[in-house]
Amino acid sequence: MISQEIHDTIKTRFGDAVVEAKIDGVIDPWVKIAPAKIKEVSLFLRDNASLAFDSLMCLSGIDYTGGKMGVVYHLHSIKWNHKITLKVDVTVENPHCMSVESVWKTANWHEREAFDMYGIMFDEHPDLRRILMPYDWEGHPLRKDYQVPEFYNGMKVPY
Repeated sequence: MISQEIHDTIKTRFGDAVVEAKIDGVIDPWVKIAPAKIKEVSLFLRDNASLAFDSLMCLSGIDYTGGKMGVVYHLHSIKWNHKITLKVDVTVENPHCMSVESVWKTANWHEREAFDMYGIMFDEHPDLRRILMPYDWEGHPLRKDYQVPEFYNGMKVPY
């Protein structure tokens, strides 16, 4: 199935949950989904026999600056050998979107990393806690407005 057909299938099924899409002229065609609907769309993409997106290849957090952040999901169907990228936008003031950990277990650590580095909150994640930084670390180091502390537990931070 080509990317346009995948987009059309999602748009027909979920209508307004599809916020935006870029299919032509990009290396990885993408479909932007409303944050509250990402889990529902993901379940459909995994369970629909003609789509069968059984692999979440990567999930990444992004800080676009200006108070906008996002999550990017790279999906692959091993059965049909087709791919699509999903995107979700959130804001710094309300960095929430639904977890897809129950859809693809791969998302567990990826969502924890996006939480740890960007502060993106994945609602319904079963164990959303830091994965890379110490538990008592303050802030989220990959946010554009992050200020590296001079000291951590009495030790000089080298950056």
